[in-house]
Amino acid sequence: MASLQYLLFTSFLLFFAVVVPVSKDTSTLQYLTIFNQRTPFVPIRVVVDLGGRYLWVDCERDYVSSTYHPARCGSAQCSPAGANECGDCFDGPRPRCNNNTSVVEPGNTVTNTAGPVVTVPRFLFACAPTSLLQGLANGVVGMAGFGRHRIGLPSQFSAAFSFRRKFSICLSSANGVIFFGDGPYVFLPGVDALESLTFTPLFINPISTAPSFPLGEPSAEYFIGVKSIKVNEKPVSLNTTLLSINSEGVGGTKISIVNPYTTLEASIFKAVTEAFINKAAARNITRVAGVAPFEVCFSSRNIVGTRLGAAVPSIDLVLQNENTFWRIFGANSMVKVSREVTCLGFVNGGSNPQTSIVIGGYQLEDTFLQFDLATSRLGFSSTLLGRQTTCANFNFTSNA
Repeated sequence: MASLQYLLFTSFLLFFAVVVPVSKDTSTLQYLTIFNQRTPFVPIRVVVDLGGRYLWVDCERDYVSSTYHPARCGSAQCSPAGANECGDCFDGPRPRCNNNTSVVEPGNTVTNTAGPVVTVPRFLFACAPTSLLQGLANGVVGMAGFGRHRIGLPSQFSAAFSFRRKFSICLSSANGVIFFGDGPYVFLPGVDALESLTFTPLFINPISTAPSFPLGEPSAEYFIGVKSIKVNEKPVSLNTTLLSINSEGVGGTKISIVNPYTTLEASIFKAVTEAFINKAAARNITRVAGVAPFEVCFSSRNIVGTRLGAAVPSIDLVLQNENTFWRIFGANSMVKVSREVTCLGFVNGGSNPQTSIVIGGYQLEDTFLQFDLATSRLGFSSTLLGRQTTCANFNFTSNA
């Protein structure tokens, strides 16, 4: 029984204050970060999971820490973790094997199963078996959950450093960054990423659909209210009921960087891609055979490059009103799969997905996103390429 339990523990966590570097694994397309954990400190690499509930790490293999403490059943640590079960193990004590210890179930959401360095004492995290690392990038030992949960990283950091419950991400194809607290965040002289943000409400899906979530617990993921979609500024005809979250937690739009590309429900995918193909044809851009995982691809011959990427029809996610929209230019919509072929970087999610639109990591690159959990609001920029910078240009040797 003990081998099946995922137990909740406290430890010391060493992290960069305010600024956390992020890199992209070219094999899995996952976004990774490194921090020091345990006593003595050991650098560990984890996958960044925007909607994950908390940090979980593999404690079966090479986990040693003199400050490791199990969270006892009924303790103050168990309640915010949502740990309602109590585990026993008579083979220990050691990580993942303790009597009278709170039990939570971490999930692998991939497979569906430069300020001063500071210390966060008594940082709550979950221990998991080595098998849960399946599908993650080589060398990682877990996943760092940035979701809307009481022991997610934003909440624990906020409590430790008296930050507002706010964090920002800026991803790139190479190196990116995560910020905690308020800015300014300067990428180039005179370019503060917080300037000219557009704001839209964040919504809570009342029914979690992620792996291992307790029944009836709200989702920790970040949902936004897409009302319609435009291609080249022209509305696309959609079944708009798919854009709302129903009573079973199905539908709506969420942001997820464990998804490498944006996924659209089948009918939405068909409507958007047909409109895109027609608008591309008007520019003499020739369609060619798809290249997995992409169904819609084009000859690169007549695709002109610009500062904002490939000169192709724009895609707008229209939000709370017609004047509030998230415009996706060629740099974030098109993926060059070979010298001759460039594909629309959107994936067909099938006819019955849990979430109708999942905005993936590629569509977020070089876009500044600010998640304000206190006000339940998302701020987003247009592509930073328009300001002649990228998310990789943040200077970690300067003050944020």
